[in-house]
Amino acid sequence: MTPGAAWGPPPPRPRLSSDAVHVWRARCDLARPRLGDLERTLGADERRRAERFRFDRDRERFIIARGLLRVVLGLYLELDPAAVRFFYRPHGRPEIAAECGPDALRFNASHSHELDLLALTAGRAIGVDVEYVRHDMDHESIARDFFARAEVTALAALPGAARAEAFFACWTRKEAYVKARGEGLSLPLDEFHVSLAPGEPAALLGVAGDPEAAARWSLRQLDPGPGYTAALAVEGPISQMSFWQWPA
Repeated sequence: MTPGAAWGPPPPRPRLSSDAVHVWRARCDLARPRLGDLERTLGADERRRAERFRFDRDRERFIIARGLLRVVLGLYLELDPAAVRFFYRPHGRPEIAAECGPDALRFNASHSHELDLLALTAGRAIGVDVEYVRHDMDHESIARDFFARAEVTALAALPGAARAEAFFACWTRKEAYVKARGEGLSLPLDEFHVSLAPGEPAALLGVAGDPEAAARWSLRQLDPGPGYTAALAVEGPISQMSFWQWPA
């Protein structure tokens, strides 16, 4: 997140310029009182998906995530949230159906623990990832299994106390880029590498077989709140970022 930026109340009618990115944050514990209202925005297929969850907590999280998506998109499209329609890409990524508004509005969402993030831009590929930072993991072993060799080396060179933060910085940046590319598991995590050292700006450093990729993509580290880390990837430059809190 840009230094000095804050999660503020959104405008009644948010608008996106071509070089801007908007990021929305919602805490599940704050959204739960509105669970019934959010559930009423869902489509029939989404309600069936919600009913398949075995545990109430997982069901509530799904309803909040999809309800938030519909509420926010409704603001941009000037539609009732229940009227927003989606179609799905081959890897399951939802996009706005043409009959609901301009094709230029692109979005991506991520959920971890009690936090949801939703990122939007106009006419460009975008991906976002948020993770609850856990220290009870073998970060180095997971890195060896999934990260690029340069990332594994950079992680091992850090002091032990800094490795958890660096691991999750790397993980969220990689996941955000994969989600922006929209290729799912067909894009191996070890075929590209990103920056990860604490204090180092988020950056795509290289992609196997595509020497120009790093110049085409922007990565940003986000500050979603204590105990979490997050990252954003978007095709092209970012000249303006806004951070909105829901509910305000």
